[in-house]
Amino acid sequence: MTRRDFLGGALAASLTTAGAMGRDTRPNVLFVSVDDMNDWVGCLRGYPGVKTPNIDRLAKRGVLFADAHCAAPVCNPSRTALFTGLRPSTSGIYHNDQYWRPALPGVDTIPAYFKKNGYHVAGAGKVLHHVAGFNPPDQWNEFQLQQFDDPWYRRADWYPWNKRVPAPKGHPFNGLKEFAGEFDWGVLEQPEDQYGDQKAVAFAAEFLKRKHERPFFLAVGMWHPHIPMFSPKRFWDMYPDAGLKMPEVREDDLDDVPPIGKQFAAARRGELDRIQKEGKYREFVHAYLAAISFADTLVGEVLDALEKSAYAKNTVIVFWSDNGWHLGEKQHVHKSTLWQRSTHVPLIMAGPGTKQAGVTRRQPVSLVDLYPTLLEMCGLPANSRNDGKSLVPLLKDSKAKRDPAVSTYLAGNHAVVSEKWRYILYSDGTEELYDRVADVNEFTNLAGNARLAGVKRELAAFAPKLSAKTAPVVTEYDFDFGTYTYKRK
Repeated sequence: MTRRDFLGGALAASLTTAGAMGRDTRPNVLFVSVDDMNDWVGCLRGYPGVKTPNIDRLAKRGVLFADAHCAAPVCNPSRTALFTGLRPSTSGIYHNDQYWRPALPGVDTIPAYFKKNGYHVAGAGKVLHHVAGFNPPDQWNEFQLQQFDDPWYRRADWYPWNKRVPAPKGHPFNGLKEFAGEFDWGVLEQPEDQYGDQKAVAFAAEFLKRKHERPFFLAVGMWHPHIPMFSPKRFWDMYPDAGLKMPEVREDDLDDVPPIGKQFAAARRGELDRIQKEGKYREFVHAYLAAISFADTLVGEVLDALEKSAYAKNTVIVFWSDNGWHLGEKQHVHKSTLWQRSTHVPLIMAGPGTKQAGVTRRQPVSLVDLYPTLLEMCGLPANSRNDGKSLVPLLKDSKAKRDPAVSTYLAGNHAVVSEKWRYILYSDGTEELYDRVADVNEFTNLAGNARLAGVKRELAAFAPKLSAKTAPVVTEYDFDFGTYTYKRK
């Protein structure tokens, strides 16, 4: 289903001074995202032999932020932080079951702010969180909702636009019978252009062919490599089983981790235990690699569409992932931890306003920095509510100084990342400290080393001092999809 919310008179109401004086020459923005992609990307060197030629070519023509981190290592709070410019500790949005709109009245998301300032704003796919209630249509001039590869699984109350169908023959495709939820992978017997993410790509390609009188902000969200990891067979064939490299895992890796960290690692442990017990672990890793390469191809198709368009030279490109992904490290699968595997994400910017193209930036940065960055790059007024700091100085000078990046998971739990250290401070005061240079896998917790007390104090100064009260959960509201309104029960 396509939802297009064309608001009459929007152009006249939102003309900026620059636009009113003549032709608006501010740059366009192409905002391309993937889901749950960690650093298993060629240019990030997270996995030997991974095939991501399109992401890699974007890194060569633009600026790769090699040490970028999400504001929260789970979909909704990460995307809410990015799009509102507010850290979870400011917004109170800490997990997936919280509507951001009623919790943050009067807060403009990036598309809403661009729309108010004269941009034509469009999007498709998974941009904000994908469940109904998280992507208000009034933010956009037009938006095409996420199309799913598994409509038989999707709940009618969460996805009212989705046409539910019976589960196909052979489901679940990974052979794990009676395994509830999205935790599946395989090849769908359908043409490649019928995969859900291809619908978002098609929307973007059609949009870029049009003539636009105003600058535009176009968001294109890919579901891959998020579970269920369904990818065309040609992507599975890229990774012969004999050449697969399994993640480096230690059985005793959690022995020096505080109880809260162990609790985070234990979440959904049953899925890891099951795939290991039933001999599916290698296949799980294989599925993730295939989904990454499929996502890379989709990103490449969007980039190709831009290159063929009239907007190739005046469009800022942003490529990002919302959080990372564990594949058995720390005895964990999924995200939702404060370790490197969960918080580290790809982030690349290219186009007008970027300097020293192809020179990697190695300073830690946060996805919450994107909001003020785009406003500065596009000449829009600064939004004083933004928590992040503009990346423009770093886009201009690869040696610019940056503060550490901060990630938050649930109230009061924070990771502070500098170029050398990862410091984790839990809500009960317990700590972890890792030397990111000498111990890239974060195997050894150094928090108990008295000689490093000064390092911990220095990093702790960057952790939020206060945590906003947790916003109400979705079950505390009656939500109406037709009017997109929320009524507190």
